[in-house]
Amino acid sequence: MLSSTLILGLVLGGSYALVAVGMTLQYGIARIMNLAYGEFIILAAFATYLLFGSLGISPIVALLIIPVIAFGLGVALFQVMMRPLVTRAGGSGRLEVDSILATFGLLFVLQGVMLLAFGGNYTSYGFLDQGVNVLGTTLAANRLLAFALSIGLAGGLFALLQFSRWGLALRAVALAPGSAALVGLNMRRIAALGFGLGTALAAAGGVTVSMFQTFSAHDGVLFTMKALVIVIMGGVGNVLGALVSGLLLGLMETAVARWVDPGLTLAATYILFLAVLLWRPEGLFGKAAGR
Repeated sequence: MLSSTLILGLVLGGSYALVAVGMTLQYGIARIMNLAYGEFIILAAFATYLLFGSLGISPIVALLIIPVIAFGLGVALFQVMMRPLVTRAGGSGRLEVDSILATFGLLFVLQGVMLLAFGGNYTSYGFLDQGVNVLGTTLAANRLLAFALSIGLAGGLFALLQFSRWGLALRAVALAPGSAALVGLNMRRIAALGFGLGTALAAAGGVTVSMFQTFSAHDGVLFTMKALVIVIMGGVGNVLGALVSGLLLGLMETAVARWVDPGLTLAATYILFLAVLLWRPEGLFGKAAGR
């Protein structure tokens, strides 16, 4: 019982970790609190469903296509919608509030488009749903694949941030936005790239989640909330913290669902969120980007 809970929790947490890494990049680098983040996850899930159901394109191939499109969409969204807010805010600290209000409206626009296109019913598709035995626990092969892809992508991003010049520039902006421009870094260009990368990771999370979970046009808010909880737990801008916190949240939700009541998983998530805010608002793992 304990081993199966651990395995199921880690598999669920892997997807949560990938989803949260994108949000922590968007806020840590671009200083944008994107309340429409979950809508991009669901959009990617529906796009995967269409590609698989209509064209027979595997979700694995979709993982190479959809995040690239999402990256371009994220950069365009930043330039058209977010950049004027950045310019108006200057260094006053007003950007966070403005971005919350702007993306709150965007949330309803995207949700309305999805409701119009796909309706409000839950959607899923059958992909690698045969059982696989893992240490005495039977798991669907699609869950194991989603876990491997999520951890691989998130781990690869962490390595990129740590060991590449591009990653060094992103971390410099996240750590010291006031000083990064003094060493010749183009703040707005890096912020746009960070926002686009975060959107691409949201899309990648949507592809992996769609492999094993039902979803609907209403689910974006739920993913946004969980990503926000993980970001705060891990420390804003901390990629490694988001990875570990995503796994912890998956373990906690699985334990509550199995040993308490499945209907209390959201309540447990909120209690954890509130406890971290009150006890350690800087996060369990600090707040330095990429560390």
